[in-house]
Amino acid sequence: MAAFQYIIKDVKGARSEGIIKANTLDEAVDKLTAEGNTVITVKAAAEGSFKGKLSLFDKLMLQIYKWRTGVGLRTLVFFTRQMATMFSAGLTIEKSIFNLESSEKNNKFKKVLHKIAGDIKKGFSFSEALVEHPGVFNPLYVSLVQAGEISGTLHTILDELAIYLEKMEDTRRKISSAMTYPLFILIFLILVVFGLFYYIIPMFAAVYADFNADLPIPTQIAIGISTWIGGHVFYFFLIIISTLMALFLFYLTDRGRYLMDRIVLNIPVMGGMIKNSILSKFARTFSILMTAGVPIMDTLELSENVVQNAVIERAVAEARDLVKEGYTVAGALKKTGEFPSTILQLIQTGEETGDMDRLLAKAAEFYEKLVDSVIDRLSSLIEPLLIVIMAAVVGTIVIIIYLPIFNLGNAISTGAK
Repeated sequence: MAAFQYIIKDVKGARSEGIIKANTLDEAVDKLTAEGNTVITVKAAAEGSFKGKLSLFDKLMLQIYKWRTGVGLRTLVFFTRQMATMFSAGLTIEKSIFNLESSEKNNKFKKVLHKIAGDIKKGFSFSEALVEHPGVFNPLYVSLVQAGEISGTLHTILDELAIYLEKMEDTRRKISSAMTYPLFILIFLILVVFGLFYYIIPMFAAVYADFNADLPIPTQIAIGISTWIGGHVFYFFLIIISTLMALFLFYLTDRGRYLMDRIVLNIPVMGGMIKNSILSKFARTFSILMTAGVPIMDTLELSENVVQNAVIERAVAEARDLVKEGYTVAGALKKTGEFPSTILQLIQTGEETGDMDRLLAKAAEFYEKLVDSVIDRLSSLIEPLLIVIMAAVVGTIVIIIYLPIFNLGNAISTGAK
C-alpha cells in the first residue's frame, strides 16, 4: 500500500490533516469521504520538498539570475490581479496570458509571459510553467497555484494571492519610505566627510606646515588620513567597493547571513519595526497557505522561505523539525524563543478550534498596524535625530581641524623659536 497525505474538513468544519494508507489515490479519497468529510487535498506523502542546500557559488549564480530576470513586486501584483479577474470571468489560462502579454510594457516580463504561454500550449500546467521562472515566481507563488489547480479553486487562489501580494507590496512600500530619508542623510554625510578630508583639511594642513608647530594628536591623525586619501583616491574607492563585495559574499554564507540579520533585528526602533514586518509576512503567508489547503509541513517550509531573515528562518526550520516529532505548531514555535506571545496564543487557539487560517490573518493585521505606528513615530523623530547625528560628526571633524587655531598664539611662538 502507498501512503497519501491528506487535508480534510469534518462535518463540523474543523480542519485536520494526516497520512492514510491506500492502494490508489481514488481509494484514499473514498476512505476519507466515507465518514462525511470534505477532502481539500490528497497527494502522495513523498511529495513536497521546496528547499535544497546550495553552495556559495550556487547562491551567487541564483542571485545574479534573479537580478537579471526578476521583475518588481508591483508588476507581479498587477499580473496576479489581472489573472484572477480574467480567469474568474471565464477566460482560459492560455487566453489570459496571451492578453496580458499583448499589453505588457515591461520587456523583461513580456518575455516571461511569452515563455509561459508557449509552455502551456505544449501541455504544461500553469504551475509547471511558472516554476521555470524562479527569478519572478517564488516557491510560495508556485505552490499556491498548484494547490488551486489540484483543488479546482484556482480563481479563488489567484484572488487571495493578489490580495496577499498587494499587502506585501504595501508593507514594503511603507518600510522603504521610512528608510529612504535616513539612507539619503547617510549618503550625504559620507560625501560631506569625504569632501572635508579630500579638500578642506589639506588647506589647513598647508597653513599649519608653514608655522612648523606641534599639532594636537587628533589633528595629526586627521591630516594623516587626509594625506593618505588625497594620494590614494583610487585605492580608497577600491577598498570601499571591495569591502562591500566582501560583505555581500559573507551575507550569502549561512553564518554571515544569520549574524547580519541578527544585528538588523537588534537595531533600536528599526529592528523592532523590521521584526514586526517579518511576523506580519509570516502570519499572512501561513494563513493563505492553510486556506489553500497546503499541508502543515509544506506550509512551514514555504513560510520559512519567504520571511527573508535568517534568524526567523532558522527558528521556523527548528519548529518544523519539532512538529515532526509531535509538537503542536504553537508549542514548536514557542520553543525556538523567536516568536512573541501574541502570535503564539493566536496559533494555539487556532489549533484548538481548527480556525488557524483566520486567526493568523488577524495576527498579520495586528503586526501590520504595529509597523504603521512605528513608521508614524519615526516620521516625526528621525529627521531631527539624523540632523543631530550629522551635526555631531561634521562638528567633531571641524573642531579637530581648528584645535591648533584655538591656541594659535602658542603655535606661532613655537614656530618662531
